[in-house]
Amino acid sequence: MIVETSLRKTNLRMNRLQKNLRRECGRAIADFNMIEDGDLVMVCLSGGKDSYVMLDILLNLQKHAPINFSIHAVNLDQKQPGFPEHVLPEYLESIQVDYHIIEQDTYSVVLEKTAEGKSFCGLCSRLRRGNLYSYAEKIGATKIALGHHRNDLMETLFLNMFFGGKLKAMPPKLLSDDKKHIVIRPLAYCKESEIAEFAQYKEFPIIPCTLCGNQENLQRQEIKKMLNGWEKQFPGRLEVLFKSITNVAPSHLADTRLFDFKNLEVERQQSKQLKQTLDEKLDLVNLF
Repeated sequence: MIVETSLRKTNLRMNRLQKNLRRECGRAIADFNMIEDGDLVMVCLSGGKDSYVMLDILLNLQKHAPINFSIHAVNLDQKQPGFPEHVLPEYLESIQVDYHIIEQDTYSVVLEKTAEGKSFCGLCSRLRRGNLYSYAEKIGATKIALGHHRNDLMETLFLNMFFGGKLKAMPPKLLSDDKKHIVIRPLAYCKESEIAEFAQYKEFPIIPCTLCGNQENLQRQEIKKMLNGWEKQFPGRLEVLFKSITNVAPSHLADTRLFDFKNLEVERQQSKQLKQTLDEKLDLVNLF
């Protein structure tokens, strides 16, 4: 009886998590028009919790969506020592998903080109993105789906502010620099804590990134600790913080490329003239 009750609670919690994630994923897709009728969505899998959950939710949405779109899962095997090459193919075959494994030794390139003590992430990301873009063009993918979630967007915002001098986060939808590819992040509204819990319930065969995992003092980890500390001390702060990313007021920042501060006097005079004209017309109406 106790076992049955525990199992029932587990199933209820997993169903609730799936509904939450599916709702937030669907909301992001609708808000940013991420997926359209006839799209071929290339879902990029790293073997981490986020990309597994993204694929799971997209497959679920595919069954119930009012539009038709195809899913093609892709993993880039970067030839890291000890990488379990069999894990992803076995999992993808077990759920009968169309997939492809790109084999490219970016691991050696990253080790060779990165100075001692520096982060691998920048170069690794560029090489990975280049290989994925090339394959997307080869198969005619209309959208490239990445597994970044809400916390990733907030962390990137602070990374750029603290270390890059930019007020910039990860966009939920992005046109690549060469204008050839549209990148989408269906989990943009999803909380990392719910993703992690759902992945644990589903028992996805997680593959750790040993290339990056050996670097303990990455700037992103520092930002993550800071944000998690805020949330523990002030519950709900991350909710408000994320809302700010979607509620930007360019006139209250200081970027002259986004807002025309120089011509505020012109706007003031135009407004003054418009008010004067309206007052004159109102006076004429009152005469009659």
